[in-house]
Amino acid sequence: MAKTENITYARSGVSIEANDEMVERISRSVSATHGPRVIGLENSFAGLFRLDYDEKLFKKNYRSPVLVACTDGVGTKVLIARQLNRFDTIGIDLVAMNVNDMIVQGAEPLFFLDYLGVNKLEPAVIASLVESIANGCKIADCALIGGETAEMPDIYKQGDYDMAGFAVGVVERNRIITGAAIEIGDVVLGLASSGVHSNGYTLVRHICLKTNKFRLSDKFDELGPATLGDVLLEPTRIYSRSIVSLLASYKKKKVVRGMAHITGGGLVGNIPRVLPKNCDAVIKKDSWEIPAIFAFLQKHGPVEQAEMYRVFNMGIGYVLIVAPDFADSITDKLSRLGEKVCRIGLIAPGNGKVVLK
Repeated sequence: MAKTENITYARSGVSIEANDEMVERISRSVSATHGPRVIGLENSFAGLFRLDYDEKLFKKNYRSPVLVACTDGVGTKVLIARQLNRFDTIGIDLVAMNVNDMIVQGAEPLFFLDYLGVNKLEPAVIASLVESIANGCKIADCALIGGETAEMPDIYKQGDYDMAGFAVGVVERNRIITGAAIEIGDVVLGLASSGVHSNGYTLVRHICLKTNKFRLSDKFDELGPATLGDVLLEPTRIYSRSIVSLLASYKKKKVVRGMAHITGGGLVGNIPRVLPKNCDAVIKKDSWEIPAIFAFLQKHGPVEQAEMYRVFNMGIGYVLIVAPDFADSITDKLSRLGEKVCRIGLIAPGNGKVVLK
């Protein structure tokens, strides 16, 4: 009887050695996001983060802290990155989709964790992904304190991978922003997006790759010198540094009454999440410049305009609803912080919806 060769974890599709190499590759980019609140433990099973106040280390004490947590992914945008074999920006999207949600409540990001599910653990690819996540954390001023990479060949096909992120922040209890303070006459300010961000990519891919069979290397006059792939991989803008700085400049006055991260559902689906039931947000569609990629997608679909506004951000990635007397000063502050700000509408009597005009 022939001797049967012993089976190993590697022969079944999972490499412990590749995982060890991956951990070594990412350690420097992860530790670069750590500040004095992070308690570093080598080979720890979980990340540790201090909330207590130490005047020698920290500038700010939380008197009545409320933790704010969220989780999200980047959807089928990962398929564009995989097709182009480019992984240096998609992690920024992952951080953005989480921290931009968190700051809506007025929170300051504290730390971030990631989860990567893959068919085969390729240390160089994972290192690029984690480095881009770390870059996003640096932009968001939060620490990357842990994560998990799961090699599962029985679940993911060759070349497949998926990403999820988990973020935790903090806000003083009396500074939580819910939208309940929004009043008729308040001003709606929009912050420019960097493009499609990370929502609607199933429709994007259907238009570009299935219906029209464009190549991601193609260039189009209406999109400028960048390739289609470059335009579609433009990372989601992270607004946390600007919003946290703005809120810190109004320590007593609560002049920002509501905010919304414009993700799937667009302006019409996300602003109502913070509106009181007796208010509408009347948005003027001609009050900001719509990036060329949206006209491109609408033309090549073709896609009806109502559907465009229901799926995409249409050039506005984040919305603030502010007291009218402070609209100009808030616009000035955010502009100086590097945001492109437009006055896009007003709050009017209604029943909790967005009216596009």
